[in-house]
Amino acid sequence: MLECNKNSVTKLISHKVEVLSYMKLTKELFLSLNFLPEVLDNINDGVNVVDTDGMIVYINEISANYAGKKKEEMLGNPITDFYPAAILLTVLQNRQPVLDKKIHFVPPKKYIVNSYPLFYKGEFIGAFSVFRDIQEIEQLNNKIKQLEIQVNLNKPEDDFSHVVHLGTMQSVYKQAKKIVGSLGGPRHSIITGASGTGKTMLANIIYNYAKEIGVISKNAPFIEINCAQFTNPDIAAMEIFGSVEGAYTGSKKKKGLFEQANGGILFLDEAHTIENYQSLLLKAIESGKIRRIGDTKEIEINVIVIAASTKNLHEVFLPELYQRLGQYEMYLPSLQERSLEEKEQLFLHFVRKYENAVWEARRIRYHVVFTPQAKHALLNAVYPRNIRQMRDVINYSIDASSPLVEDIGEKTDITTIVGLEHIPFDVSENLEAEKNNPPPTNKITDDVGEFILNQHKKGDGPRKISHRLAEMGYDVPYYKVAYYLKKENSN
Repeated sequence: MLECNKNSVTKLISHKVEVLSYMKLTKELFLSLNFLPEVLDNINDGVNVVDTDGMIVYINEISANYAGKKKEEMLGNPITDFYPAAILLTVLQNRQPVLDKKIHFVPPKKYIVNSYPLFYKGEFIGAFSVFRDIQEIEQLNNKIKQLEIQVNLNKPEDDFSHVVHLGTMQSVYKQAKKIVGSLGGPRHSIITGASGTGKTMLANIIYNYAKEIGVISKNAPFIEINCAQFTNPDIAAMEIFGSVEGAYTGSKKKKGLFEQANGGILFLDEAHTIENYQSLLLKAIESGKIRRIGDTKEIEINVIVIAASTKNLHEVFLPELYQRLGQYEMYLPSLQERSLEEKEQLFLHFVRKYENAVWEARRIRYHVVFTPQAKHALLNAVYPRNIRQMRDVINYSIDASSPLVEDIGEKTDITTIVGLEHIPFDVSENLEAEKNNPPPTNKITDDVGEFILNQHKKGDGPRKISHRLAEMGYDVPYYKVAYYLKKENSN
């Protein structure tokens, strides 16, 4: 009796062989099976059948097309002439099935094959295999894995306190813990700094530390909202404070962000854009109560508010609101203001993060090595968008030096060398410009002075001008800006 796997192809072959009298497996036998060749030519899988010598006695249209030949050219010839790594050879040798074996045939083509021995009345008469091209599936899997890597690399950092152990950030981290950890109880706070300096990350540090010391519960919410997304002040008020049905046309009963954050932290990013509803925010902070838009009932809330901005909120907020929120104000320095050692710690963190992302997605031990020239260039480049841009440039540089997925094969341990040629051109150019024209640090030169005066004419105060200068790479404290303006106005 024919002993095969119970798939559709096997059943067809088994049925015909059993009803025929015993004879040597030949091309004529398969041709005499009437409808069987037509059936096998119209399935999605490739089928190869060989005798005990490995000679092809049947092949379907899919397999012939895959090999780039005509069926007539292949019949009667060794399977190895067309499939050098044919699994059928293993089956002929040990007479055992080989299942789900991936084989590279003609790169980048790849197929998965199942091969089975053929027995008739207890005697071994050959073998057959059924295979399917899985190139598209492999490509889709690779895209999914690549997306997983990109998500891991680009998701916001929750905490840099374990990364940076020195420099300007240590004092900031210590101050951040005092916001919720002081004996006087948790306070509201303000975080200012240029885009990309880590304001959301710092808010998360405060949140995690508050949970750690029991100021808020382990399940306390952290609600984040970018206030700049609201172009309509009425919609903004509804989102933050909630609304009741009928408060305005089409409105529904809805919890606001304050209610959602009750018992935890409400993080207002780009808080300088909330000028239209500062009074409502002030009342909520002072009274510990909010009222949904259109409602008459007040709801008690217990929320720690953290406001973050790229602007100087002292110049934007109502004095009373600033006073309530600014009990603790933290300034995050730009990357340009930080020490080389601190930048190197960040650099090593992002490189390790890339290596770990590759391991998580592909189970490949990935070793990234930067040449001394490339590392120096990245550490000394100017990053207008700060840490976020530094991270993106490092990731881009590693991407540029990495091998293609199709070239990796079955390797599980890979090393890539990142050189100057892999760094984006604009960063290299920025570095060169910095070498040729290093920006002043604490000096008010003619061009800096002109900038200060122009910004002051536009209505910017000393703190705001100082922050703007910091974004440009100039470290001029606000008191020096104020002194310069006072001196110029007295002339």
